[in-house]
Amino acid sequence: MATLVHEVLEETVRKHGDGPALRVKRDGVWRTMTWRAYGAAIRRAARALIHFGMQPGTGVSIIGANSPEWLIADVGAILAGGMPAGIYTTNSPDQVRYVTDHCDAAVSFADTPAQVQKFLEVKDQLPKLKVVVQMLGKVEAKPNGSGPRVISWDDFLAAADEVPEAKLDERIAAQKPDDCCTLIYTSGTTGDPKAVMITHTNIVWTAKTTSDTFFGAASEEIILSYLPLSHIAEQMMSIHGPMAIGGLLYFAESIEKLGENLAEVRPTIFLGVPRVWEKIQAKMMAAGASAPPLRKKLVAWAKKVGLEGGYAAQRGEARPLLYGLANKIVFSKVRERLGLDRARICVTSAAPISRDTLEFFLSLGIPILEIYGMSECTGPATFSMPESYQTGKVGTCIPGGELKIAEDGEVCMRGKHVFKGYFKNEAVTKETIDEEGWLHSGDIGTIDGRGFLQITDRKKDLLITAGGENIAPQVLEGMLKAIPVVQQAVVVGDRKKFLAALLTLDPERVATDAAACGSSAKDVASAAKDATFRRFLEKKIDEHVNSKVARVQTIKKFVVLPAELSIEGGELTPTMKVKRKVVNEKYAREIEEIYAEPAEQTASA
Repeated sequence: MATLVHEVLEETVRKHGDGPALRVKRDGVWRTMTWRAYGAAIRRAARALIHFGMQPGTGVSIIGANSPEWLIADVGAILAGGMPAGIYTTNSPDQVRYVTDHCDAAVSFADTPAQVQKFLEVKDQLPKLKVVVQMLGKVEAKPNGSGPRVISWDDFLAAADEVPEAKLDERIAAQKPDDCCTLIYTSGTTGDPKAVMITHTNIVWTAKTTSDTFFGAASEEIILSYLPLSHIAEQMMSIHGPMAIGGLLYFAESIEKLGENLAEVRPTIFLGVPRVWEKIQAKMMAAGASAPPLRKKLVAWAKKVGLEGGYAAQRGEARPLLYGLANKIVFSKVRERLGLDRARICVTSAAPISRDTLEFFLSLGIPILEIYGMSECTGPATFSMPESYQTGKVGTCIPGGELKIAEDGEVCMRGKHVFKGYFKNEAVTKETIDEEGWLHSGDIGTIDGRGFLQITDRKKDLLITAGGENIAPQVLEGMLKAIPVVQQAVVVGDRKKFLAALLTLDPERVATDAAACGSSAKDVASAAKDATFRRFLEKKIDEHVNSKVARVQTIKKFVVLPAELSIEGGELTPTMKVKRKVVNEKYAREIEEIYAEPAEQTASA
């Protein structure tokens, strides 16, 4: 059995050499790279890295949108004995500097002139960096006598001719399963990110375990790559999962074109972070609101049957007799329209997802399976399968791993997927992995009698009210987002007498709901100020949240924010998790105003 990344690659090239490995749209045409060509390009990149001075055990930073070049640079660095370190495309020049300097990179990759410029802006603080490779387009950077050279992708690969294959083979032969071969820089909400050291064993074992679990016939598996490759989940889905089975990977043109590309590619497995599923849900609901009355009744009937059938299947019971009819006339059409008609498995991970969103898709015959994990365990710690899942729970322990709940409720995991430690940070490593090898996740959860894990909150995210009550904000936020017009929600109230919420509204839904409740509001801005619409929201908060929780957990007040929380605005991480500290600081004035007046003036308890 393969124990090193290069062994997995070589085996797949032998088995599937002439089969398609990668497809990317260039000049409006899907272009294909076979496994044999992919493998050869990776070895060529590895030799070029050796030529440009990359030493074993040092990093190679990569910033850019998902592309074949990104993967070739990444795996090429691994073969040459290095540690590829992805940088999020939204990162600032100073964040680029931190990762590049911290991982001791002599060579870095950037896909466009704009991303290259980030390195050049901080070149005086990167004494170890010798070369920046521009992966796409014509090189625009002008040499000025100092700082790293900027070269094209073609010129980079051409340098491989200066390094014999035997030299690369020496580098490969020196590698051991426990060697770190990838650095994952956490997207952290405060301070500098930590560098998670992922070993060959971590990657190869996890890729094989997940491929044995999720993937079917290798040559038939189709995956669409669109999430940031700097994240471990996307690396396992786009790089190491397909490599383990010889599957076919498509690259989405952009996140904006994801819907269009889904319809073109029709993947067999699709991973969507919660925000992606929520946006699909919002668009479908907005479209449904304008449908003819008869169509609305038909869809409502089908969704009722679908939800009953989904939960029946989870209990091991037969679905309703009319489920097949609902599937034929509604569900199959929805899946086809979304590009999910071939998807055997639809997955969500990387952040909490609301039960409302899970039930929305379950009612349409599209069960979304939750996977739980973190960078420090190479992605997955638990998994769910179509024949074994529970809505609202994140699955059972992956085969070969261990899972436990500590005395304080913290989720801990152990196994070959647990990382080696944090690069250059032994102190924090010891805080995270205990003496018995248990990785402490920082998440709070429970495990039921069937082994299903449920995450209730983050230890650090727990709100402690002025009365000393511990409140899990993510549970309440999920309930708030079940209100159709509410797009995002952040619950606040740490050390306060009551809880409140910051809300963003779905601009495509506002006008419809406003008209229905008698409000004259036409957009988010007018809805936020309109008394009638605010009373409508208060009623919905009472209905969806306050009537279902203990008094101490009720939302007493709320404020509608002027714009969506976003990566660009700094409120979300690149994987679309809320940065609570940033939100609290950015909207400090609004929060202060919430607590400046008595709670009784708003939503009732």
